[in-house]
Amino acid sequence: MLYLIYAEDTADSLEKRNAVRPAHLARLQLLQDEGRLIVAGPLPAVDSNDPGPAGFTGSAIVAEFSSLEEAESWAKDDPYIAAGVYEKVAVKPFKRVF
Repeated sequence: MLYLIYAEDTADSLEKRNAVRPAHLARLQLLQDEGRLIVAGPLPAVDSNDPGPAGFTGSAIVAEFSSLEEAESWAKDDPYIAAGVYEKVAVKPFKRVF
């Protein structure tokens, strides 16, 4: 089943985000290599693909997991959580229509 992982950043987290981004992307690459990643990306704080110093307000990931518990466990192990980038993370079942 697909799950949406929606994360909200802490205030002023851009420096922390940039520092652990390679580890975060490596985990996503594993999902991609397994054919389980549908979409993933950050949420710019301003209306721009490159928000510069404004940074990001969070991230969204849609990926396939065997259960809600597996998706939650995967989300909990994100380097952005350990580094204090994410303030809140929600994991919800996702039904793809298009």
